[in-house]
Amino acid sequence: MLRGRSLSVTSLSGLPVWEAERLPVEDLLLFEVSWEVTNKVGGICTVIQTKAKTTADEWGENYLLIGPYFEHNMKTQVEQCEPTNDAVRRAIDTMNKHGCQVYFGRWLIEGSPYVVLFDISSSAWNLDRWKGDFWEACSVGIPHHDREANDMLIFGSLTAWFLKEVTDHADGKHVIAQFHEWQAGTGLILSRARKLPIATIFTTHATLLGRYLCAANIDFYNQLDKFDIDKEAGERQIYHRYCMERASVHCAHVFTTVSEITAIEAEHMLKRKPGNPGGWLCHLLTHAALLLNCCDLAWHSLAFRYHWVLEELLEIALFCFSHLDFDLEKTLFLFIAGRYEFSNKGADIFLESLSRLNFLLRMHKSNVTVVVFFIMPAKTNNFNVETLKGQAVRKQLWDTVHSLKEKFGKKLYDGLLRGEIPDMNTILDRDDLTIMKRAIFSTQRQSLPPVTTHNMIDDSTDPILSTIRRIGLFNNRADRVKVILHPEFLSSTSPLLPMDYEEFVRGCHLGVFPSYYEPWGYTPAECTVMGIPSVTTNLSGFGCFMQEHVADPTAYGIYIVDRRFRSPDDSCNQLTQFLYGFCKQSRRQRIIQRNRTERLSDLLDWRYLGRYYQHARHMTLSRAFPDKFHLEPTSPPATDGFRYPRPSSVPPSPSGSQTSSPQSSDVEDEDEDERYDEEEEAERDRLNIKSPFSLNHVPKGKKKLHGEYKN
Repeated sequence: MLRGRSLSVTSLSGLPVWEAERLPVEDLLLFEVSWEVTNKVGGICTVIQTKAKTTADEWGENYLLIGPYFEHNMKTQVEQCEPTNDAVRRAIDTMNKHGCQVYFGRWLIEGSPYVVLFDISSSAWNLDRWKGDFWEACSVGIPHHDREANDMLIFGSLTAWFLKEVTDHADGKHVIAQFHEWQAGTGLILSRARKLPIATIFTTHATLLGRYLCAANIDFYNQLDKFDIDKEAGERQIYHRYCMERASVHCAHVFTTVSEITAIEAEHMLKRKPGNPGGWLCHLLTHAALLLNCCDLAWHSLAFRYHWVLEELLEIALFCFSHLDFDLEKTLFLFIAGRYEFSNKGADIFLESLSRLNFLLRMHKSNVTVVVFFIMPAKTNNFNVETLKGQAVRKQLWDTVHSLKEKFGKKLYDGLLRGEIPDMNTILDRDDLTIMKRAIFSTQRQSLPPVTTHNMIDDSTDPILSTIRRIGLFNNRADRVKVILHPEFLSSTSPLLPMDYEEFVRGCHLGVFPSYYEPWGYTPAECTVMGIPSVTTNLSGFGCFMQEHVADPTAYGIYIVDRRFRSPDDSCNQLTQFLYGFCKQSRRQRIIQRNRTERLSDLLDWRYLGRYYQHARHMTLSRAFPDKFHLEPTSPPATDGFRYPRPSSVPPSPSGSQTSSPQSSDVEDEDEDERYDEEEEAERDRLNIKSPFSLNHVPKGKKKLHGEYKN
């Protein structure tokens, strides 16, 4: 809904809630509170950033974000300015006069939302007093040695203080505050304890205890109802954090989660079912509303960007392995990225599957090579010497080629200037041949290529490196699977991998995320939006969402591994078959699949699914101010039962016409050209997604045609 229009919040007239009386947006103030506002830590920052424009268009200047102040983030991401809202300006002035340091400005992302940032360190002298206030509010004590929890208490106390000052000068405006995760939950607890007149929403993106239990290799999802919650939290020394999270959940007017599977988890771990007592809001589709800025690129430019990134990845493979003894035209790039949570993120079964994939490819004498990147930040000392040496060799080789090219070009130019065609057998002299031979010898490696680009601090106990040693994936010449561990996030300023994450993803062929604990799964969702096939699981919110809405996920490049009803070994075998099948695809099959994957991006568009946020906020107002607003427990326009249909073209899925062993990607089926029409299928898919998700407030405009990826 665009700014200047109004929000439906009542149903006193008997009309459905979406058609009832309306309260102007100008009469509301919406605050979104998170530790990840302007502070990238995990997926919550991605959620807030990607929906900022849609929310700002709807709420205008009445939408503000609250987060922590960090000087380096402030200088690079925030433009300071004066508050336009009188209540916000008064609140900031009051807090600054009492010794706090509160900053206000615009976050320099799409939508440019207003942000209020609190300097935690400047208010740390209040910590002991605020610990007493928190104990009185909810009887939860915070140990002095838990610095993170202490910081969250300071942040929450400042948030509650700020909201009190705002409501004192709100001039009749109703305030809604949404709190993300336990880090922001202390502000919610204190606000409710002080009976501030605000409507509150608490959204959990993952439960604390759930993350810890899954990391301990416990059969978590099949044992949910059997855990002694207090005992488990105490044994892991997070009992006070768990209490902070659980108190936040029970204090909120409306509690939401990011997926259906997380809703089930929260019901057992936090003892509250997401939604309101009426039960209509089973969960908030925070997860299903992802539209990355990179998708605004014109489709005709994507092919160029892809080829540029692919060339960069080939260069990286060159300096990592020094001498390439595999065909670059038949090389596939796979990757896994995210927090370094070895078992939770599925790195354990991924590595085991790569070992089995390597065996299958070698057994079938395949000429396909798989290069796998692990982008998972860990503690390191510095860059690996062997990797830097390989990069130096690559640069030397590049310089040699350029010098020979200039020499060759000059001789050719001189000959043509004289009206002669130079003899190609003599245009390179003995010195040139010597230089080229020396360049070739310099690329020879006496030892195996490194499997990591950095020196790891805990090399002997690092889970990924320990598993690589056990399964023997040492990047031997005979191995068809090569592994590169890059233990830091990608950046265009990096001397080793000089590209941003979005560019890197576009150059890869497949993202693999076989997570055991993944409440939503932003990495496979990002791949989908960028048209990259991905592997996920039925224990991730994204995987469950795709199973619900797509009849044949594999045909659209979404491979879903069963990790709930299969043993780890069976899940590993299933993942191996997915990877092996992907390696057997022809180039044409990969093109078809990538284009289908990209068309699923409409399922993850804020324009369509942002209405779930809107409906949750309506319910929050009704719960917080029952004497002023009344909302019947009816559901918003739902898409229940909708399934993105199986593609009607042949092959029904890229694996449907595969042969029993890998072939060259140049092998094509002439009949496929007659049976498969890219534009016809794309138009049918666009109509399929448009019909069930059409809403009056969805911005109109012609959808750009999808270009064909040249993979």
